[in-house]
Order: sequence, then C-alpha cells, then structure tokens
Amino acid sequence: MKRAGQILWILLLSLCIAGCGIRSMSGQEEQELDYTVVKEENIPDEVRDILQEHKGEKFQMTYQSEDYLYIMVGYGLQNSGGYSIAVEGLTLAGEGICCETRLLGPDGGEELTTAVSYPYIVIKTEYRDAPVLFRES
Repeated sequence: MKRAGQILWILLLSLCIAGCGIRSMSGQEEQELDYTVVKEENIPDEVRDILQEHKGEKFQMTYQSEDYLYIMVGYGLQNSGGYSIAVEGLTLAGEGICCETRLLGPDGGEELTTAVSYPYIVIKTEYRDAPVLFRES
C-alpha cells in the first residue's frame, strides 16, 4: 500500500511539472501594430501630468483611455539638447505588445545647446488588453 501511495505521488508531481511551462515571445509570430507618435500639442492632459511628474528619470509606462493605449518612454535628464527617440518597432507577439525604442544623440555637425533636456516619446495605438514589454536598442 505504501508503494502505491509513492507511485501516485510521483504521477501527480509529474503531471504538475508537465503542465507548467515558460512562455517566450521570441519564437512566436509577430504582428506589426499601427501607431502614431503623438505631437506635444495633442498629448492628453492626464498623460502630460504623468510626463511632468517623471520627466527627470528614465521611465517606461502605459496609460489607457477609452479606446487607446498610450505608451510613454523617457530617457531622463540629458546634459544638452539635440536628443530624439526612434521607434524601432511596435509588435504584438503572443499575448504581449513589444515596444522597442532607441535614444538618438545629437548629430556631430549639430550645434549643441547647453540647456538640459528630457527626451521622451508618446506612442498612441489601439487599446489591447495585453502587457507591454519594453526594449531598448
């Protein structure tokens, strides 16, 4: 009887382990998402307040309105002007959204300003009930 209990215990443990798995977005088919980079004058007030509060630090956040998802990426305090942010991709892979951005420094021939800057970008896309994974390239 003791042996049967041990076998049953091993079977149950095996089933539990077999049912668990690690999900990876890398092997799944990706779908490019439509998006818009929101101009400064078109940023909703709620999003603008969030940006103001966090502009001095590096951040990656989202904000949901009725039909849209706003994805915000900021690179914190920079010692000069001339910085911009490029969206390398916004894709849906599996059950998540992948947002990849890159900070672009001032051009070599560009005259630098001595004023500090706080580069950030606001991306607007159709709302999806999915987590957002941020990547920097």
